[in-house]
Amino acid sequence: MTTLASSQAAVERIWSASFESEWDEGLRATVRQAAVSGVKRCLEDGLRAELTAHLGFERDERQADGERAPEGQRSGSFKRRVETDHGTIPDLRVPKVRRGKRARVWQILTRYQRCLGSLVDTLLSLYVRGRSRRDLQEGLYILFGAGLSRSAITQITVKVQAELAEQQQQPIEASPAILIVDGVWVKILSPSPETWVDQAGHTRQRRQVHERVILVAVAVWPDGRWQLLHSEIAEAEDEAHWEQFWQHLRARGLDPAAGRRVVSDGTKGVLAAVGRQLPAARRQRCTVHKVRGFERSLPYRDLPSSDPTTPQPLSEEAARAPRRVARTTHAHEIFKAPTRTEAERRLADFRATWAALAPAAVRNFTWGLTRCFVFYDFDQALQPLIHSTHRLERFFREVRAKADEIGAFPNQLSCLTVFHLIVLRDHAKQHRPIFAKNS
Repeated sequence: MTTLASSQAAVERIWSASFESEWDEGLRATVRQAAVSGVKRCLEDGLRAELTAHLGFERDERQADGERAPEGQRSGSFKRRVETDHGTIPDLRVPKVRRGKRARVWQILTRYQRCLGSLVDTLLSLYVRGRSRRDLQEGLYILFGAGLSRSAITQITVKVQAELAEQQQQPIEASPAILIVDGVWVKILSPSPETWVDQAGHTRQRRQVHERVILVAVAVWPDGRWQLLHSEIAEAEDEAHWEQFWQHLRARGLDPAAGRRVVSDGTKGVLAAVGRQLPAARRQRCTVHKVRGFERSLPYRDLPSSDPTTPQPLSEEAARAPRRVARTTHAHEIFKAPTRTEAERRLADFRATWAALAPAAVRNFTWGLTRCFVFYDFDQALQPLIHSTHRLERFFREVRAKADEIGAFPNQLSCLTVFHLIVLRDHAKQHRPIFAKNS
């Protein structure tokens, strides 16, 4: 299903009216083929899981005492041509049973069905939102009037999570020169010592919502490729947890001597951990976080009470907005300069314009600003990618949106899986390799 997540996004990219003109027909055909392969794989996994749930035993298992199952036995498979929202699958392998084939009612794909419809999109949508197996069953019931068994759904979802676990542990074969690191806070349910008794008299364990942070590292390569390197859940974004994060990366094979630059915000914990774990790396201060800090320290004295062009009264936020936008826009322009020399000239102009009006905010903003100029040491084509953590910020917005939809993630694995699928989808849109192992 991870393949399906990236394939679905690739197809949406192709069929969208806004796809880039430089995508030639050969590339579109390649991504279409990848999408169809992902859908085929998901369907075949689901059909096999459905048959296992029906028979009560796996393909390689024997019945007790050599007895034949009353529902029948597996008898290989046959190929069927199926039309999907993503393209045609010419050779879908549908498993057969030796006896009771005509009476068998398939739930994913009926006997003569040749068109899949929106099943795949619905399943992925439900899963990405962190829904439970029961939610998936209800979704299937709406589509077909019958739902997969809990065991069949478990087999499919566990397979996705197994792939994620494997990617989180596979060795890092080539250490990147540039790393972008950041964290995002989310709400996750976890068991508590307290219990309660439901109406049926069953004792249930009470679950509580806890704030947790997803720590993430992205690898950036000199040719502009970037890939997810590692993500994990931590209780805090302090020095100890960042130390543990880097230790996990080093255990997977990350060479600390290879890291030349680390892009991050100004959190003391991450800076201290980087200083110890990657002593040879220079730190690039995220320019976006730097401007946000300046914005938070801006003074708002002597605000106008009414609009200067109309007699309409202004709210406090409406009165603050023009002043905030003017100053933060000027600050962002510093880092848009094509060269470091030009950036320093814009910084001098910024100081001359705002130092008298907001001395404390300007002083805080310009302190340590040289760390924000480290990205100018790299090729100009690479600079937009490494001057801030904005690449991760887009993913974080999506994760927070998913958390808001469901209130809290049901567990840590579900949270990491959602983040994993979001990154896969973005890679598929840009037709990039997915993980840093192949660098």
